Amino acid sequence: MTMGRPTIQDVAREAGVSPATVDRVLNGRLPVRPETARRVAEAAKALGYYAAGLIQQRLDRDVPHLRLGFLLLKSASPFYSLLAQSIAEAAASAHGFRISAIIEHHGDTSPAAVAERMHSLGERCQALAVVSVDHPLITGAVAELKARNVPVFALLSDFAAEHRAGYVGLDNRKAGRTAGWLIARTARQAGKIGIILGSHRFHGHELREIGLRSYFREHAPEFEVLDSRVNLEESSIAYEATFGLIRRYPDLAGLYVAGGGMEGVIAALREEKAKGLVAVCPELTPDSRLALSEEVISFVIATPLPQLPVELIRVMAQACLAGTVEGTGQIFLPFNLYLPENI
Repeated sequence: MTMGRPTIQDVAREAGVSPATVDRVLNGRLPVRPETARRVAEAAKALGYYAAGLIQQRLDRDVPHLRLGFLLLKSASPFYSLLAQSIAEAAASAHGFRISAIIEHHGDTSPAAVAERMHSLGERCQALAVVSVDHPLITGAVAELKARNVPVFALLSDFAAEHRAGYVGLDNRKAGRTAGWLIARTARQAGKIGIILGSHRFHGHELREIGLRSYFREHAPEFEVLDSRVNLEESSIAYEATFGLIRRYPDLAGLYVAGGGMEGVIAALREEKAKGLVAVCPELTPDSRLALSEEVISFVIATPLPQLPVELIRVMAQACLAGTVEGTGQIFLPFNLYLPENI
């Protein structure tokens, strides 16, 4: 343990570098690898070194400063609240550049309202990541922002594929097929399968439904997949839709929630005490974690947090600094699968 006022030698020892390297970072002499400079800054801060602030200022001066915008769905949604927190944490800990993350939520999901918010956010940011439906008004907004050199990334659900800079999220068709596999393998007997979507305009929700239906057609035709119910990302509508399915179909064997409103579904399942119903929900939140522990729902297919924001910020920064995104522009992250025994 360091006694008295920390010295350059103490900082060097803590960071695992030479005193000369600390001196170069402190005085801005000769290039130092960003990772090494970061270790020196962290060591100086941890020890209370008198020049820790100056070292951090030099690091901040030498790295690009990017203003990135994030437009998410309703802040009242537990998942989008968690996502916003993860984005803020990923921005604060990003290496190689300083990130100012401007995170906004849109309660009005109409295409016109979202397009207007995108234009407003684009005036203040160098790149955007947006959760949105796929609609011509959204495509037009993305094209206009692209023309102004503001790349737009589709987050969680794809849109405007011809103009957006990239997509970051799950392989939604694969998520839907996985839900089908889980229900078919664990249902007590064949029966009806219900699907609840946020909107048919969400490309990701449509792909999840396609994946689920294709699995049952291919591997479990003895089940009947019902017409999907739309909840407009509202828990109250999802609540009523779930009650309707349970009461109308006594042989309901499975329920797949492919979009928002999961909290309403969970509330209805808890009240109805639907024994033997295999329910698959998206995203791990306090509500779904509790529902899993009570076995009100059976499985959760979740977006990996905090990995997604880290990857998202990386590609957004790359688009700002290099002007391009490597690969196809589609970044599929592996989803996390939760059940009552592994939460």
